[in-house]
Amino acid sequence: MSPSDRIACEDVVMFVNAAITSTGQREFHEGAAEQRISLAFLHEYVLGNYRDLYAATLALDINHFNAARVVTNLLHTARSATPAQRAAEGRLIAARLRLLPPQRVYGVLRELRRLRVNNRRTRAIVRDWLATRPDPAFDAVKYRRSLRVAARHAHLRLPDEVGTVLFDWRRPKRYDAPILEAWRRAHYEQRALYQLPYTVAEGLAARHGIDRARFLTGIAPKLTGGERLRLQTSAERLKVDNVAPDLDRVSLTRLAGYALSLPRPERARRRDELTRALRAAARRAAGRRAGTWGRVVAVLDDSYSSSGSGVKRRRPLIAALATHYLLDALAADYTGLWLTHRGDPLLVHPIGSTGLGDRLLDGLERRPDRLVIVSDGWDNAPPGQAAEVLRVWRTRLDPEQRTLVVHLNPVYDGDAFDVRRLAPGVATVGVRNAEDVAALVELARFATGAAGFGELREHLADRVERFLADPGPGTEADAALRPDVATEAA
Repeated sequence: MSPSDRIACEDVVMFVNAAITSTGQREFHEGAAEQRISLAFLHEYVLGNYRDLYAATLALDINHFNAARVVTNLLHTARSATPAQRAAEGRLIAARLRLLPPQRVYGVLRELRRLRVNNRRTRAIVRDWLATRPDPAFDAVKYRRSLRVAARHAHLRLPDEVGTVLFDWRRPKRYDAPILEAWRRAHYEQRALYQLPYTVAEGLAARHGIDRARFLTGIAPKLTGGERLRLQTSAERLKVDNVAPDLDRVSLTRLAGYALSLPRPERARRRDELTRALRAAARRAAGRRAGTWGRVVAVLDDSYSSSGSGVKRRRPLIAALATHYLLDALAADYTGLWLTHRGDPLLVHPIGSTGLGDRLLDGLERRPDRLVIVSDGWDNAPPGQAAEVLRVWRTRLDPEQRTLVVHLNPVYDGDAFDVRRLAPGVATVGVRNAEDVAALVELARFATGAAGFGELREHLADRVERFLADPGPGTEADAALRPDVATEAA
């Protein structure tokens, strides 16, 4: 592989790692400003030098924050693209917008208005996305201000009642659409607000002075799966018993976050219930790959830095716990090694320094087919020990590379414009949701130079083709129109 191809491969993988892990928010070791500046530079750099590949990342498992930014940047710089590029980007943008939560898409539309991007192509993309929304009246209630901005900016023709509720909602005496009529009446009648989505009804309940416990009891049938998880603690405190989530329908990473949000005594009390739900979610995520990964050892970071930050609480630990259960489902023979914790992984909590070296020795001693490390990469007890262990293992003890070593890092390092690496030659990729681990391990071979730039292009082209053929399931708000279905936010 030529030096230029190696640099290009490293650049694209570096951007993908950042786009998976970073949300521009404060991390344990770094502030939000540093994260945003670093991420903005990466977006601009990759867009300017590898526009085709930049657009192709919309087909990968990048997070919503960065997917929205990629869409915005592609539309804002459309004049720099060729007609063929614009056609390909348009298909990717349309497919990705269908997967983003509606609030993210409306955020993109507000940003395009601020940037004064309002060409015919952009208006067509906005119009087509709104045409896919299952109920315009629902959006007119839940995302009223954002929809109004989008309608004005893109010169949209809206159904009569939807247009009226956006621009002159007090004029009609009655709306034919049930949700619009419920929203109108809810301004004057308390009973009507229980027919509205939770986020809309909450503000009206406060305006009416409705007791919180009474409000949660009444609105429970309208809650989505994600809302039930978020409200569980307050519901228990208020002794509201009809808000309990259906854990069997929650995604693995979200379920791990919910479990770690509970006090340890409660986790111990509900051990059987939570463990069963986590294992079932892991089996769903593993799918047909279950039991196919042979002998797997995981080294899982539960040091104090895994507590994350005030805005991303326990995010690294959540990724580690969810990955633990997923690897257990993927492997034929699995061993999970935490840095400090011993015993039931459900009771893990952030504590101590990051001493990866000793646990890597324990893991490699088992001679696994795969060694997976989930850590933020701040090896500091002592510094550099993990890198030396991995170097000696690769050069002296396993030169044939019978053991595949992969480092999954849930934290973006703004100073390095990448996730922090443990050692040269060890594949390091970013991770946010454990459900993406199998695809990320596939991507890991490009992070070490083992595969060339041409292969990376082929890999991305294949992912784009599969993505456009089947972009995936809809978002939580789409299913929120059916409150009987428990859903999860992406």
